[in-house]
Amino acid sequence: MWKTILRRLLLMIPQVIILSILIFMLAKMMPGDPFTGLINPNQDPAVIEALREKAGLNDPWPQQYWRWISNAVQGDFGQSFIFKLPVSDLIGDRVGNTMLLSLVTVILTYLIAIPLGLIAGRYQNSWFDKVVVVYNFFSFAVPLFIFALIMLFVFGYRLGWFPTTGTGTIGLTGFAAFTDRMYHIILPAITQALLGTAVTIQYLRSEVIDSKSLDFVRTARSKGVPTGKVFTRHIFRNASLPIASQMGYEITSLIAGSVVIEKIFAYPGIGKLFIDSIVQRDYSVITSLVLILGLATLIGTLLSDIIMSIVDPRIRIQ
Repeated sequence: MWKTILRRLLLMIPQVIILSILIFMLAKMMPGDPFTGLINPNQDPAVIEALREKAGLNDPWPQQYWRWISNAVQGDFGQSFIFKLPVSDLIGDRVGNTMLLSLVTVILTYLIAIPLGLIAGRYQNSWFDKVVVVYNFFSFAVPLFIFALIMLFVFGYRLGWFPTTGTGTIGLTGFAAFTDRMYHIILPAITQALLGTAVTIQYLRSEVIDSKSLDFVRTARSKGVPTGKVFTRHIFRNASLPIASQMGYEITSLIAGSVVIEKIFAYPGIGKLFIDSIVQRDYSVITSLVLILGLATLIGTLLSDIIMSIVDPRIRIQ
């Protein structure tokens, strides 16, 4: 397994290089620059041109790319033109919020999806299975931004059960600060989790239904193994393999997919920072965030393979 991990890490090097070039070129193809918003009838164009020259935006793109990537390797992602802060500090202040939101969302997603998928597969064509199928169609069909707005309006504004912005109340410390922070996270996390269960439920339900007709299940039944033990020890364990393989993808996709949730709930994470940077054409922040999210995706792929090899001994043997 260690050889496989090392080989995958080495393959990630050219992937990261190609990814960084694509990110840089796409950012340069965007219309305007961070100083475009300063243009007005009262502004001297020479001042704006001097700012572009000072920032190095007039240099040839290979020179700009090399300067950016050589600094990024050392952890220096440059300076934000809009926020007037180092990009590494700007991202560092918000990445913890996004990771906590993603972690809570993953936990809620599996707490909802695993029981529903397993029970629906076991009691196929029952009323419970039909309700789960309808719920699955709903989570597939409804756009996240529409569902998030409905949840925000109903539970945030109309009922007032949850706060609608921020990550916590200023001035709290200790356990009170932790509970208050979780109180702010629970509504956006539930919103994202309710629509993120569809794939997991469908996988589990299909795997359980297929596993019921396999030879090892028939053998267990013929030996007189109780139905409950057949499902818990044989069918459910076999059905969990696709979920384990997707766990790494799930975490990284939530980190990248939190853009919509963070923007709607005014949650100060890297998703909201990404949208704000695009609107204000803050290239240094945009390229850094896309590169980090791309790296997270590659690491998530590696993590999924590692988890799968731990859960399924046949992969380790191969």
